[in-house]
Amino acid sequence: MRASGLWAAGIVVAIGATAGYAAPARTPAVTAKAVLMSADGKEVGTVLLTQTKAGVRLRVNVNGLSPGEHGFHIHAVGKCEPPFTSAGPHLNPNERKHGLQSREGHHAGDMRNLRVLKSGKATATLTNAGVTLEKDKPNSLFKEGGTAIVVHAQPDDQLTDPSGNSGDRIACGVVTEDVKSAAR
Repeated sequence: MRASGLWAAGIVVAIGATAGYAAPARTPAVTAKAVLMSADGKEVGTVLLTQTKAGVRLRVNVNGLSPGEHGFHIHAVGKCEPPFTSAGPHLNPNERKHGLQSREGHHAGDMRNLRVLKSGKATATLTNAGVTLEKDKPNSLFKEGGTAIVVHAQPDDQLTDPSGNSGDRIACGVVTEDVKSAAR
């Protein structure tokens, strides 16, 4: 009788443990944001960044830029003082050549051009597999000194080193960690 009582108690314990089981919580995605400012101090857009398995997804929304194709890059310094040369060169932890078409590989901060409509607006979603929002990685956007996102005046030719002949820097935003994701 005693053995069956222990066995019955074991069942109760097992059922109780199963009933109280909760699936492990999903780790929230790490997110960041860059507010793009023009050289005259006007806000011209935002870039929302999310860490994914494929890299960092960037959701771009701009308004008030000149129509056409514009070079669009992640730069190696988190500083945006007009004329935005303070943002340094493209993020390039692997010391490669510039351009998505480079046979020698490309900068981690190289991305496809941003196409602005006649209205001055542009929206785009793209993923950069060469960067991460994970801290303490060589290609992290949260590296010491920070990083910035820059829009250039001209299209990037995706080949010419060091910046694809993309011209002046017309908008810049420092990449900052989303406080909500940091608190989780």
